[in-house]
Amino acid sequence: MKTNPGRFFEDYKVGQVIVHAVPRTVAEGERALYHALYPARHALYSSDEFAAQCGLDGSPVDDLIAFHVVFGKTVPDVSLNAVANLGYAEGRWIKPVFPGDTLRSESEVIGLKENSNGKSGVVYVRTRGLNQMDEVVLEYVRWVMVRKRDAASPAPETVLPELQKVVPAEDLIIPEGLDFSDYDFALAGEPHRWGDYEIGEKIDHVDGVTIEEAEHMIATRLWQNTAKVHFDATFREDGKRLIYGGHVISMARALSFNGLANAQMIVALNGGAHANPCFAGDTVKAWSEVLDKAETEAPGVGAIRLRLVAVKQGAGEFALKGAEGKYAPEVLLDLDYWALMPM
Repeated sequence: MKTNPGRFFEDYKVGQVIVHAVPRTVAEGERALYHALYPARHALYSSDEFAAQCGLDGSPVDDLIAFHVVFGKTVPDVSLNAVANLGYAEGRWIKPVFPGDTLRSESEVIGLKENSNGKSGVVYVRTRGLNQMDEVVLEYVRWVMVRKRDAASPAPETVLPELQKVVPAEDLIIPEGLDFSDYDFALAGEPHRWGDYEIGEKIDHVDGVTIEEAEHMIATRLWQNTAKVHFDATFREDGKRLIYGGHVISMARALSFNGLANAQMIVALNGGAHANPCFAGDTVKAWSEVLDKAETEAPGVGAIRLRLVAVKQGAGEFALKGAEGKYAPEVLLDLDYWALMPM
């Protein structure tokens, strides 16, 4: 058999290392298409001149472009037969990615747990994205529910990894040379700086975008994500194509510009959950909560920890969870991340 049916739950072993095909050279085209697909406007990723004023060699590609490219490489080996991508932890952006960099991915299986129905199980992997110099640019843990090939196959020993709930502020990696001392707030789009945000503050990002079928499939193909649930309408009983969770992440992050225009660089992903499925026709809106703040050693640079929540139409203001602790049905995404902001 020469075709790839994808791995099933019983194909994974703790300690297994998977080198993913195919390396991808990132060009300016990725940036242009990303900005066409999402209302992305953060100045550091839009202007070489602005980035140079902030101490960088030029404008990197958006942090989530790097995430999507690295993530997309893993899909044929990790989540081709996935039921759902469940969560993230211990994510860190280690080096900015610039046009011309070539990215590849590798993953280590760090946990396994069969579900009680015996038809699927959860696979935990730690993925690293590396550039052409074999430098790690990005790493994260994710866990995925994967179908079993044969429900009668024996369950593996349960191994659940111990994961940090939050990447400590002292472990954040600040890009070399980053300096917000001469940050241009007018060109960035908003006057609000690190000191203007209070822990516990919630920000309604106001704007919304209706997800289109064609756009989400273009985006998912752009990242070379081949998961069947995103393209094959016969793969789900309801006949719907599931929107790639990363598409919702990028849409919500772009919408957060209105109120967080100066939260420029994502440097860590503490945790995240795709709370409910998203489908074409859903209108995505977003709100954020300030969870923590920390100073850094970089000139003029502060770190801000944010909870980014994406909701669909009909959601009440700051909708999240009900009294029983379950996500409200309108909540699509609950993401916890650190970003860098001028002080």
